[in-house]
Formats: sequence, structure tokens, C-alpha cells
Amino acid sequence: MGRGRQKAKHTKVARDLKYYSPPTDLSALQRELQSQRSETSSADGDDWGEDAEDWADEDAPSAHRR
Repeated sequence: MGRGRQKAKHTKVARDLKYYSPPTDLSALQRELQSQRSETSSADGDDWGEDAEDWADEDAPSAHRR
């Protein structure tokens, strides 16, 4: 096989791989994301609101509005 045919074949394969999109199972993705969210919330047990008050800058203009 000549160089031209070989290059054309490689180009075709590369194009097929570039534009190939396998079918996406959105329900499986949703289940996975929900399980990760529940694992992180149960593992931490902390709310962001509690930490935000500890780290609030007292000199910030928003701190004086309260």
C-alpha cells in the first residue's frame, strides 16, 4: 500500500475517533452524582454557613451592614 493510501486510512480512522460519541446513559450518571453528593454530605456533616462566619473579615464593608 502506498503512502497516500496509508495516510488516507489514518486520516479516516482519526476522524472517526474524533467525532465518535458513544451513547450516554443519563440515568446512570444521575445515580452516580446523587450517590457522590450523599457520601460527601454524610461524611462532612458541616455546613458551609457555619464556616463562613468564622472566616468573615470584620473589616469588610458587608460585615458592618448586619
